[in-house]
Amino acid sequence: MKKLLISAIFIATTFVGYSQSLGYQDLGILFSKDDKNGTARFMGMSGAFGSIGGDISSMNINPAGIAVFSTSMFSGSFNSRDTEINTNYYGTSNKTKEDYFNLSNGGAVLIFDSAYDSNWSKFAIGVNYRVKKDFRNSFSARGNSNIPTFREFPLDQNNPEIQYDFSTQQSFNNVYKGDITEFTFAFAAVYNDDLYIGAGLNFLDLNFRQETLLREDNNDGNSNTLEADFYQQNQTVGSGFSANLGVIYKVTNQFRLGLAYQTPTWYSEIAEESNIIDNDGFSGDTEISVSEDPSNIYANTAGYNYPTLRFNYRLRTPGKLTASASYIFGKNGLISLDYTNKNYQNIKLTEEADFQNENQFFENNLRNVSLLNIGTEWRIDRFSVRGGYSFEESPYADAIDAENINGISFGGGYNFGNVKLDLAFSTSDRKDFYNFYPQFGNIDRSELNIDNKVFTATVSINL
Repeated sequence: MKKLLISAIFIATTFVGYSQSLGYQDLGILFSKDDKNGTARFMGMSGAFGSIGGDISSMNINPAGIAVFSTSMFSGSFNSRDTEINTNYYGTSNKTKEDYFNLSNGGAVLIFDSAYDSNWSKFAIGVNYRVKKDFRNSFSARGNSNIPTFREFPLDQNNPEIQYDFSTQQSFNNVYKGDITEFTFAFAAVYNDDLYIGAGLNFLDLNFRQETLLREDNNDGNSNTLEADFYQQNQTVGSGFSANLGVIYKVTNQFRLGLAYQTPTWYSEIAEESNIIDNDGFSGDTEISVSEDPSNIYANTAGYNYPTLRFNYRLRTPGKLTASASYIFGKNGLISLDYTNKNYQNIKLTEEADFQNENQFFENNLRNVSLLNIGTEWRIDRFSVRGGYSFEESPYADAIDAENINGISFGGGYNFGNVKLDLAFSTSDRKDFYNFYPQFGNIDRSELNIDNKVFTATVSINL
């Protein structure tokens, strides 16, 4: 059974319960996604490293790639993300633009040559930290559906009570905070100089927070007005575990093939604290005021009666299979391609009896998605130039093409000898939708157009 504790609950019975924060089916999808952050070299080639290796970030796709290193190495990266979200709600547009900075990636690989005369010629141990998913974002939407949902004032003493049946404006503000960070420990070895085998363990920390504020301005058609503010928040933390297995095979000195599998991530316990007091997302902090009696403000948190829910659950996110191929033009350059298959229908929340509707949604409404990454790199003496393209299908079975993620990247680097400096710029865009009135089937979703631009810088040092 679900473990939960509800304390200090006060629910108004004069108006319908609301759910504007993400539901558990939305959180299951969100927590299953990956920003594919990595080194600037990795980002500049759109992450197409499944059969190349030789980069710290490659161990998160195919751990066999760390055995491609010829010397031990450390690298650290930071990125700057510029996100612009344009919303459209009933013909009214609004733009939000924010900049975010973080230490996105840091790790090291240690190389050991075999001390014995055997077919196993080299061994590698790698550790890596990265921001797997950066949740930080915010957007605002406003407009008018002409459908009021707060129609009554709970403290109304009139007989009959005033009905505020005419909508003036609706607005919604949403803030996401937190991230999923991943620490990877990997081991790899080389057999007969052409077969690279690797395995990795991934330990993940989840920290997510959502804050939403819905405002309605309504009137009764006779100059009396009502203002309603409805606030919800959700703080979620958890830890998870997954494993990676991979191989790279040198068909020739120029042509390589790679295959890697990452298991599902198992979050053994996710702890949520929220003012949403049941699984449908109902209740929150509500304030309602009316022009007829402006000093008499209804608040369901009056007297410190704050709705509070503490709740634990488990989550399994989908695994993924990556097939890769690359062609290396000697010391001049290379081209690489990764294809990944990931089945979002395998998301599961437990206990199953409690999450039956959500798990049925995953099975019926999500799909098996394809991800494609293509990258290239060319060297001119100590300089390197890079470019790439990425494509990721939306997990929703009924998604339109605009909901898929398309991205391009480019970058460059300079090798100083024992120190390398790499820079990369990547951009991606997609369309999304947010329903902040999910319990009202006659109110449309808000349309979101999301544009991400990421600048990454990496310093690598030979050890």
